[in-house]
Amino acid sequence: MSLSNQNGRALETAYLLTFVAFAKLHNKNIVVDKNSSYHAAKTAWEATTSEMQKVFLTSATAGLNAILDAEPMIFGGESDDLEVRIQPDQAGQAGDVRDILVVRSTLGWEIGLSVKNNHFAVKHSRLSSKLDFGAKWFDIPCSQEYWDDITPIFSYLATEKKNGLAWSELPAKEDDVYVPLLNAFLAEINRSYATHSTTLPRNMVEYLIGKFDFYKAIGVNNKRLTKVQPYNLRGTLNKSAGAKNPKLIIPISPLPSRIISVGFKPDSKNTVEVFMDEGWQFSFRIHNASTKVEASLKFDVQIIGMPANIICIDYKWE
Repeated sequence: MSLSNQNGRALETAYLLTFVAFAKLHNKNIVVDKNSSYHAAKTAWEATTSEMQKVFLTSATAGLNAILDAEPMIFGGESDDLEVRIQPDQAGQAGDVRDILVVRSTLGWEIGLSVKNNHFAVKHSRLSSKLDFGAKWFDIPCSQEYWDDITPIFSYLATEKKNGLAWSELPAKEDDVYVPLLNAFLAEINRSYATHSTTLPRNMVEYLIGKFDFYKAIGVNNKRLTKVQPYNLRGTLNKSAGAKNPKLIIPISPLPSRIISVGFKPDSKNTVEVFMDEGWQFSFRIHNASTKVEASLKFDVQIIGMPANIICIDYKWE
């Protein structure tokens, strides 16, 4: 397990421990689902230094304090048990980016948290000779034109992989691989949008952001703060608990309905940008994820713009 993966799982454990501690303060029963994801996170926690455990607990405490102001249902209302569970990694592949679920099943209520440690990227999707990104990203299979465009690129990479070359040994990595592959990627988005303009923008954002509303909580350790960003795109967050209303109001933010433009980032050969209405903007930086050449490449996807009413709460650590 890589250090970043270990830290991410350890932070999930810190949130579970913080939920348990907060439940005791509120005299609430809490049930932790000890599934396989729980045990994987617990193993990562036990492999983490005591110093970093304290950092993660502080980060989780700040994140949960911020979320409690928006979600009185966590500890308010009737006395049914609060359930918390860590989701399996497969959930993300199915469009559910929430790492932790907080559930009150008898009330038919749940919220989700995506918790990150010094990590701001949205997705790390791949392109390869066989991966149909159109079907996966926006439910529109890629066209034959796309496969024809990318075939010579990945054939070239397959040959150089057999030759045992490192990416740094390719004579013109950007011009021979990155630029033509990104051009094929953009052309396929344009083709699909031309025939599915009413569904593609929303589906694409739901793939990138997630198909469920959630709170994204990012621990920024060097600044000693936790950034909490609610994605309330369907209005399922921020519910009252009986007569107890949220202290913090989370507006419902719109999903896009149009693509405005797609193209290369100025002066870049490895990053393209997609601009949609309602303020949604994404950058896609393609890169090799290994030293040696392999016949696939990875995207680092970042949000560079979003609806103006999506708030970000910076909660300083005590």
